[in-house]
Amino acid sequence: MEHLEIELKFFIADPPSLRQHVAACGAICSIPRTFEHNVRYETRDGRLLKSRCLLRLRQDRATTLTFKAPPLQDDPQFKIYRELEVQVSDFATMDAILAALGFSHRQVYQKWRETWQLDGAMLCLDEMPFGTFLEIEGAPESIQRLAGVFGLAWPRRIRASYLRMFEALREAEGLPFHDVTFDNFRTRPIDFQRYRQQFEAGA
Repeated sequence: MEHLEIELKFFIADPPSLRQHVAACGAICSIPRTFEHNVRYETRDGRLLKSRCLLRLRQDRATTLTFKAPPLQDDPQFKIYRELEVQVSDFATMDAILAALGFSHRQVYQKWRETWQLDGAMLCLDEMPFGTFLEIEGAPESIQRLAGVFGLAWPRRIRASYLRMFEALREAEGLPFHDVTFDNFRTRPIDFQRYRQQFEAGA
């Protein structure tokens, strides 16, 4: 089984209104607003990044180890990755295991995530340190249909990952940090509206 993750993001300028719209459409909140702390790992020679892979340890209500790799064929409409995930019992112990295997901390990133379920799709309202986004994960036809239901213009879909967006923002703004944390952005707030078009598929 390929374990494909198919998703898209949309920048949300008015999160309360979007949340009301999602609830009014009958979506069920499966996980209330929860803080996530993620650590991205890398090899000494940067092999994971070079091959567009991600190895991540996430702490929220549980501890989850995730590996992502690009699929054999790219898709211009959606962000599609092969994803393998497993829950582990202890963050510190898993971190020590990864270190023993030669992986080191390369980046920390944080978010607040609220998760909803509707028509077989997962809706994640993500508050990142640089903006709020709705991530829709599911079958391609469900993603496109739900985007229309929520009034999200299809040309404004975003295929880029949060880390890729951050790297572009860091370069454009000359940010002196590499970790995507709320503390770092507290003194260097970003108006994502100024940059959204460069990430949107219809730009």
